[in-house]
Amino acid sequence: MPTPNDTQSIAAETASGPRRQLSLLDSTCIIVGIIIGSGIYELTPLIASNVSSPGMLLGVWLSGGVVAFAGALCYAELATAYPRSGGDYVFLSRAYGSRFAFLFAWAEFWIVRPGNIGMISYVFGRYAQQIWPLESVVSEEVAITGFACTAIVLLSAMNLWGIRAGTRTQNTLTVLKVLGLLGICVLGLSSVGLRPDENVASTTASASQANFPMALLFVLFCFGGWNEMSYVAAEVRNPEANIVRALLLGTCSTLLVYLVVNLAFLKSMGLPGMTASAALATDVVRPRLGEYAARAISLLICLTCLGAINGMLFTGSRIYYAVGTEHAWFSWLGRWQHRFGGPVRALLLQSFGTLALVITASAISPGGGFETLFLFSAPVYWGFAIFVALALFILRIRNPNSAHVHRVWLFPIPPLIFLGSACYLAYSGLTYAIAHEELRLSLWAVAILVVGAVVAFGKPIDQSADPGA
Repeated sequence: MPTPNDTQSIAAETASGPRRQLSLLDSTCIIVGIIIGSGIYELTPLIASNVSSPGMLLGVWLSGGVVAFAGALCYAELATAYPRSGGDYVFLSRAYGSRFAFLFAWAEFWIVRPGNIGMISYVFGRYAQQIWPLESVVSEEVAITGFACTAIVLLSAMNLWGIRAGTRTQNTLTVLKVLGLLGICVLGLSSVGLRPDENVASTTASASQANFPMALLFVLFCFGGWNEMSYVAAEVRNPEANIVRALLLGTCSTLLVYLVVNLAFLKSMGLPGMTASAALATDVVRPRLGEYAARAISLLICLTCLGAINGMLFTGSRIYYAVGTEHAWFSWLGRWQHRFGGPVRALLLQSFGTLALVITASAISPGGGFETLFLFSAPVYWGFAIFVALALFILRIRNPNSAHVHRVWLFPIPPLIFLGSACYLAYSGLTYAIAHEELRLSLWAVAILVVGAVVAFGKPIDQSADPGA
């Protein structure tokens, strides 16, 4: 797939930009750390409410894993073909041109990246408030927003300290969150707390009311992040092998953890209990840990959120770095500070943009920041995922005999699964927003995209730095 210009660009980038410092362990921890975020705690009751049986619940999680695995196979081929910083930006640039790739970067900066980081930051803030309550000083909403912003600032500073500091932080947080989840699994599988018919109103969906597609939408949010490895491809040692291994190891291990966690939830509480629970993990461990459960689980969720935030800050800055290397207007973003081991300006810009969105969402929707940002970003994210899936077919046609590239197994089945899922999820995100009378959020996202399109297509863009032009 790579053209001679791409090969030259990769060599130049390696000389003046990122260095290959990420091991297979580092790469896998980035993926697992980003995927396992707040979703397993926040959305599992909602997922349970949209299924009619334990088998259906496990089936929807398995289906989500299949979609994520299919997507990982697609990204493995694209990332080994173009092992550069920027991920989706690079793939879209090569398939559709710099202008469309710039539109993606615009959406990523204003909508997707800050929306995803903001959602998880809100969850961190809510549980941090339970550990260190500040109601006597400020209102609960202000405290939650303050904790969320603090997490973003501190983790951004950690990544500014250097790539090794950032990866060590990521590895540590990933290990702690996985161990915490495994602890919940042990407690849930070794004892029975609430039974399906005891102490809980049965609110589980009947067979006629079950909504498998909607449950899948929420499950795939919990799997979000498996593609993040492609954003730091230029920093991975032995990329032809380790990118593929990290993508597949990260996706499969996360699926295994999710299935075991849900089995633990089912045994401990039953499906009706899962549906009705406001704090699922706490309800599982309380029979063994008593009142210490709340703080123990709050701390675990905080660590889980920090790992996801750190991973997204680390990978997201590479998108804006890639924009800077290919567009003269934004060349100030395309500078790699070797002293810090990363694109400092890109990281700072990303952090400021995320902080601005978190504060704005908190002001617009007090107490509803998570759902607000979810409805704001999800349709856009899956919309561009459609074009990434199509890019694989386009680039294969243009470069049918590429060497040293991991080819998708069972082609074209995995790309078609990924493409179909992306189309459905983009549609479902919009319909869900409309059903919940949150269409204005989607309209704001559309307005931002229109402005981005005017910037990308309305004026000449200096592409002198674009190796793919």
